[in-house]
Amino acid sequence: MHLAYLVLIVTAFIAGAQNALAGGGSFLTFPALLYVGLDPRAANITSTIALFPGQITTSLAGRSLVTGAAGLSVFTLVWLSVIGGAIGAVLLLATPVSVFTHLVPYLVLFATVVFAWGSFFKKSRAADAPPQISPRKAMAAQFCIAVYGGYFGGGIGILMLAALTAAGLAVRHAGATKNLLAGIINVAAVVIFVVRTKVNWTIIACVAIAAIIGGQLGVFLLRRINETVLRVAITCIGIALTIGLFVRS
Repeated sequence: MHLAYLVLIVTAFIAGAQNALAGGGSFLTFPALLYVGLDPRAANITSTIALFPGQITTSLAGRSLVTGAAGLSVFTLVWLSVIGGAIGAVLLLATPVSVFTHLVPYLVLFATVVFAWGSFFKKSRAADAPPQISPRKAMAAQFCIAVYGGYFGGGIGILMLAALTAAGLAVRHAGATKNLLAGIINVAAVVIFVVRTKVNWTIIACVAIAAIIGGQLGVFLLRRINETVLRVAITCIGIALTIGLFVRS
């Protein structure tokens, strides 16, 4: 059992750093929580609660890079995330998770392809060029991602990076804004889960502390790493997540 907890802590540290850079940390913590003996539903809920503090500290560390997108203010994006996250959390407690679980590989694959296309294959745009998607489409995208995030959450970082870069943000600003919105999405979900379910607080504490420390490393890298290297790293993470999810499904 001690080995299982050691694996969980190391995994949570890596997940925290990965969440800060590109997202997808829950795809590491979810199987690790299954390894320590939780059932899939409990592992999903525990992962959401435990990663939440790291998401908040990570978003605070990178707050100077946070900005609105596609003509939408940060305030608008935040409220879309709160409402969507709450709806997703209620759906999780009321319906089976299997349907969304089967969709996850396709969602992450789609987001990775969109991000890679915008990063490496599309012609570069001028700094003052209009965003590729309209404010209405950007609102719809963030709301749908928030609902999905409150329900299952796997890959929301990749999905938001794809949406935010399509909305005109540079990848560095998109990464910081994604970190803030990921934490906001989980605010309502965490409250609902804590009130309506029983959780193992010892496991949550282990994961949360390790993820917070890992998240600070991720923010450090986000501020300093070359943007091209960052785009390559994010794309590679997305490809790895997609392959792993298809193999597991």
